[in-house]
Amino acid sequence: MEAGIVGLPNVGKSTLFNALTAAKALAANYPFATIEPNVGVVPIPDPRLATISQYIKSEKLIPAALRLVDIAGIVKGASEGEGLGNKFLSHIREVDAIIQVVRCFTKAPGGEDILHVSGSVDPIRDIEIVNTELILADMQTVDSAMSKAERAAKSRDPDAIARFEALKKISPVLQAGKPVRTLKIDDVEQAKQVKSLGLMTAKRVMYLMNVDEDDVAGQSPMCQRVRAHAKADNAEVIPVCAKLEAELSELPEEERVEMLKSMGLEEPALAAVAHAAYHLLGLQSFYTAGPKEVRAWTVPIGATAPQAAGVIHTDFEKGFIRAEVYSVADLEKHHSEKAIREAGKMRVEGKAYVMQDADICHFLFNN
Repeated sequence: MEAGIVGLPNVGKSTLFNALTAAKALAANYPFATIEPNVGVVPIPDPRLATISQYIKSEKLIPAALRLVDIAGIVKGASEGEGLGNKFLSHIREVDAIIQVVRCFTKAPGGEDILHVSGSVDPIRDIEIVNTELILADMQTVDSAMSKAERAAKSRDPDAIARFEALKKISPVLQAGKPVRTLKIDDVEQAKQVKSLGLMTAKRVMYLMNVDEDDVAGQSPMCQRVRAHAKADNAEVIPVCAKLEAELSELPEEERVEMLKSMGLEEPALAAVAHAAYHLLGLQSFYTAGPKEVRAWTVPIGATAPQAAGVIHTDFEKGFIRAEVYSVADLEKHHSEKAIREAGKMRVEGKAYVMQDADICHFLFNN
């Protein structure tokens, strides 16, 4: 799961990225890595791993991962090459979802003014600037692909026809200034072609409202406007104080919990972002558990058992025979796999089984 963090300059984007990727202390056993200066892989907080480890002793716990890409600050005209232009566009095309950091704070932590790139603080205007640049860039992609697709469709190749038909549906949506994600395409083959185009406005969006320290719940009038916009866009929205998160990331676990409580927060931003990303992308977790490791894996809701096995290794999906499945709740109730079997709760599932959130699995496959 990969998300790109975007935003205008001076909205706190990089501060937030640094705070989130410093949260590796949440899971000391996870192989955290900063792959490039602007890329980090962070563990997704998951209390169910600790629950499983109470009953299945293991050498290490490995949570699912969220890969965050800090994409260069977007400026007006980026689609035409302004700022870092094409560099940020290429990075956005590769991610699963877009996290847009929106400035909803008025002053810097020390009380001094931070100049906004547009001269004033207006989160909806900022959102529209970013969206406009992404729409314009997608229009360029669609326009350049249209003539080639039309020629290819004359060959009567089904994929070429589906691509051309998809482009014909996409173009007027972008011309109207709307993102591609607002377009519903029922044809399965055309939908595949849309995905293959890597259009940025086809990706789901989460808005992170960077708020003042005295508004950690994001209740200010500016935040309410962003919430209304997100609801209309079918997007996730989360209030975050980047300065607070930066401080939290440097604290030991016990002090971090105390500070969160004092601020009236239940969890740090990384956990909130992870939960929202799961919901946004329609994902769920399943687990494998043994003496070497207890590990969380991520699959789309509706994935079958062979597809889940394929997340672990492609050979597992190809040679899938069956899966032994039980739930975290079963383990909490019966305390061991042996007791789960004796209670008749260990299920044997075949290729048609649809995975459920919190399944614990053993996969049997042919080499």
